Amino acid sequence: MKKIISLSVLAFALYSCGDQSTKDVETVIATNDLKQINEKRDQIHQDYEKLAAQMALLDAAIIKLDDTKRYPLVKTMTVIDSAFTHYIELQGNVDTKENILIYPEYSGILTALNVKSGQKVSKGQVLARIDDGGMSAQLAQAENKLALDKTTFDRQKNLWNQKIGSEIQYLQTQTAYQSQQKMVKQMQAQLSKTVVRAPFSGTIDEVLAERGQVVAPGQELFRIVNLGNMYVTANVPENYLSQLKLGATVEVYLNAIGKTYKGKVRQVGTFINPNNRTFGIEIAVPNPDNLLRPNQVAVLKIEDYTSKNALLIPENIISENALNEKIVYVITNEKEPKVAQRIIEVGYASGALVEVKSGLKPGEIIVTDGGKALSDGAAVEIIK
Repeated sequence: MKKIISLSVLAFALYSCGDQSTKDVETVIATNDLKQINEKRDQIHQDYEKLAAQMALLDAAIIKLDDTKRYPLVKTMTVIDSAFTHYIELQGNVDTKENILIYPEYSGILTALNVKSGQKVSKGQVLARIDDGGMSAQLAQAENKLALDKTTFDRQKNLWNQKIGSEIQYLQTQTAYQSQQKMVKQMQAQLSKTVVRAPFSGTIDEVLAERGQVVAPGQELFRIVNLGNMYVTANVPENYLSQLKLGATVEVYLNAIGKTYKGKVRQVGTFINPNNRTFGIEIAVPNPDNLLRPNQVAVLKIEDYTSKNALLIPENIISENALNEKIVYVITNEKEPKVAQRIIEVGYASGALVEVKSGLKPGEIIVTDGGKALSDGAAVEIIK
């Protein structure tokens, strides 16, 4: 405290001397003697240099002794290395390859409707029947004739093997038998079209016809969906082509249900769309709880870069200098904190963090708050 008082007295003495010097200058000027004026000017200049040096010493002493001196307040963090994964974020669309409309292959009256909306069915299960218009009776007659033709052919073949009868008789019975076989098969195939079966196991999502209605090929009967083979499609900018690999892990987030699923890239397109410079991908997604539905919107996070020892810092603490170089401030002395401007090179960003590729080392302390108004070499006060 005595030192501070002594410094104040010295400053007052210097001020008093300065006031007296001003009166002396006025007296010399009043003489109108050029030589005296020049001599006085040189004297004052020398005194000014001495005073400036003394003021610098005083300022340094005040900074050292005055506890009320304030420096810019900053917050800091220690740079450490940690695992870092970068993701490509895209929007995709949920779909399934087993989502189809079922159409009849035969014209006629819908005589039986065996299922309803929401019902689970198995592959091959009969969903509906169409009136065959008497074709089943015609098939029965054709099958009876086929049995007769077979018996006739078998007997004629035995005779022919015993060298009894003519060759032409043998060939005629053989031809009749083979022709009847083909006719029966054709009628069976035609009659099978009157029965509508499930092409795969799934759920009847919608029934689009009614029993007793006349139906024809091209008319919708049912929609059947299987939610067990779901996938997501998305269009990816072409600059990511080298980074996307088959089998890459993908996080699939469904905002509508608030759930995230883990999927894998199972197909990467080989064609670049010239209109938007993108290529298509397909991600297989499990659906254990059957909450995925065709045409849902999904947000995809595809892993494209990983580092086990990345230096991560908040992106908002990075500023730029006049050369557009990215800079941060590093604490150079923890006892009497000062900052040093450091030029850095950044890599991928994820959320609020960015990876530093060069310019920083693990263990260094950087300014996180209060760095916008700092300059290189400035003294600071660290907020604990």
